Amino acid sequence: MSEHLDVLIIGAGISGVSAAWHLQDRSPSKSYAILERRENMGGTWDLFKYPGIRSDSDMFTLGFRFKPWRSSKLIAEGPDILTYVKEAAAENGIDQHIRYGHRVVAADWSDADNRWTVTYEHGGTESTLTCSFLWACSGYYDYDKGYSPEFPGASDFGGEIVHPQHWPEDLNYQGKKVVVIGSGATAVTLIPALIDNGAGHVTMLQRTPTYIGSLPDVDPFAEKTNKYLPANVAHFLNRWKAIAYSTGQYQVARRFPNVFKKALREMATRRLPEGFDYDKHFVPNYKPWDQRVCLAPNGDIFKKIRQGTADVVTDTIERFDATGIQLTSGEHLDADIIITATGLNMQLLGGLKPSRNGEPIDPTKTMTYKGLMLSGVPNFAITFGYTNASWTLKADLVSEFVCRVLNYMDANGFDTVSPEHPGSDIEEQPFMDFSPGYFQRSMHLLPKSGDKAPWRLRQNYFLDLRLIRQGKVDEESLHFTKHRTPVNA
Repeated sequence: MSEHLDVLIIGAGISGVSAAWHLQDRSPSKSYAILERRENMGGTWDLFKYPGIRSDSDMFTLGFRFKPWRSSKLIAEGPDILTYVKEAAAENGIDQHIRYGHRVVAADWSDADNRWTVTYEHGGTESTLTCSFLWACSGYYDYDKGYSPEFPGASDFGGEIVHPQHWPEDLNYQGKKVVVIGSGATAVTLIPALIDNGAGHVTMLQRTPTYIGSLPDVDPFAEKTNKYLPANVAHFLNRWKAIAYSTGQYQVARRFPNVFKKALREMATRRLPEGFDYDKHFVPNYKPWDQRVCLAPNGDIFKKIRQGTADVVTDTIERFDATGIQLTSGEHLDADIIITATGLNMQLLGGLKPSRNGEPIDPTKTMTYKGLMLSGVPNFAITFGYTNASWTLKADLVSEFVCRVLNYMDANGFDTVSPEHPGSDIEEQPFMDFSPGYFQRSMHLLPKSGDKAPWRLRQNYFLDLRLIRQGKVDEESLHFTKHRTPVNA
């Protein structure tokens, strides 16, 4: 007989810990386990080891509602975030429910049995267990392989080529010339950290610029609240101030892009060397927040450029050669090490292949309900955080809603819940209005969104508070079926 659980969570990162805590707090009668494919918890914060790895969201909102971030440090480094997530799990007994080295490869829903049969690999063998509700908290990218284009002449390069997702612990870059290909958050993080840790000179080679903003790494407001107010009051104020700020700056960026761009320019130019061509290197040909705005704590990357230890080259690659990179402009970049910070490969559901009664489920034929369930897929939820704010803000809302659904099903004797596709009443739209390369490369593999609530995937915490936290569970888009006696009958 296979083991049976009420809820099975896939992934022991921030999303999985949030899901587990809310289950314990709001649905304590539910048995659950977390299957984690890696040998450690923490997800992103355990995987990435490159120098300077840090949050690109403030810690007052990247942290959980149930575990206040007590420091005044606004932007935290990866090891500190990993420690925080592990503490949250240990303090609440969540770590006792994690099964490491368990890779979920398939899940089949049975209409006859009203349960999922989940197939996983562990120790080189495949096994199965069953669950009444399946919850994917596995993030959105492939943990095995980052995205790296095929560069002509790469085999001719005499130095090392490294992708940040697979950072060698023994990489020696002391005093060496380093070229970082890319202009996203990873590149913006890596460059100052490499210089601070001994690299000789670092060049950011980008095909197109990225918007970069600057914030202090320590929040002056939080310093005062933490010093003078009770801890819980300080946490409440720090968190809501951060939520209001991130939401406000996003709305300004979308509604008044020229105002937002002017502010970014002022942040940068006062730190860059005089005469630096800001427009060429830091003004993309898209509007702010069409792609994520990168964050440079204290303007560190701009300061490195002013100091002469870093520079930016906006050009395209003709080929690699023995000593570096030949650009299409004719310029040559000498390099001892080339770092391909060229992005991620998206992988929804962690590579899980779901099916129903043995027939494969095609995610592209489904529509996301409140951004957390898929139409036509019973007893299933997915945690997908914000792209314009902290991932955890959305993760916690998803966790709350799933627990409300589970409790409603128990109270009314329901066995299954499934969003019903709205049909032609709702216009299909892409999964998300977001244009980074890793999204665009995978958009054809993703579920659809709709043009109206509750099918529209919003990127606004305040709107989601109303839709997800305050919205009714028993509404027409969710279809419940009943086979058992209600808990309170």
